[in-house]
Amino acid sequence: MRRWLKRLRGTLVMALLWAVGWGLAGLLIGVSSLLLPWLPWDAFFAVFDAPLPALAVPGFFGGALFSVVLSLGERRRRFDELSVRRFAGWGALGGLLLSMIPTSALLLGSSSRWPLAAIIMVPVTLLSAASAAGSLWLARRANGHQELEGGRAVDDLWLTDGLARDLMTRAK
Repeated sequence: MRRWLKRLRGTLVMALLWAVGWGLAGLLIGVSSLLLPWLPWDAFFAVFDAPLPALAVPGFFGGALFSVVLSLGERRRRFDELSVRRFAGWGALGGLLLSMIPTSALLLGSSSRWPLAAIIMVPVTLLSAASAAGSLWLARRANGHQELEGGRAVDDLWLTDGLARDLMTRAK
């Protein structure tokens, strides 16, 4: 039972971290659209008409999905066996799975909406890959490179065990 609580806590921390990151990415998009008006922002804003910090919502679900995908795919591996590229790959897979929800809803209406589906799928997949790489960087930085690479399995540590501890001590 304790192991499931540890996994749930790690998933929640990962989801919250991604939500904050994606919310900040949304704000950055908004600022960029004001500072760089000559870039073709119309395609993005035609699809995403919510307030830009609302990217935190898919970020939350993307972080949770990544946490599950990582635990299933890398259960028997240690952190010293995982590279940033591998983490990014799992993040991209999680982003691809996450983007299937709005993509399937779009394609149910008409198969001619593939370009619109790609506008959703590509950025979500890339942002998920970047978020996964950033998550590994944060985890290594928070725990000290030696502790993460000390041979603990991904399934035992659940990625954010030490990161959650570090964030809680910094909050005090």
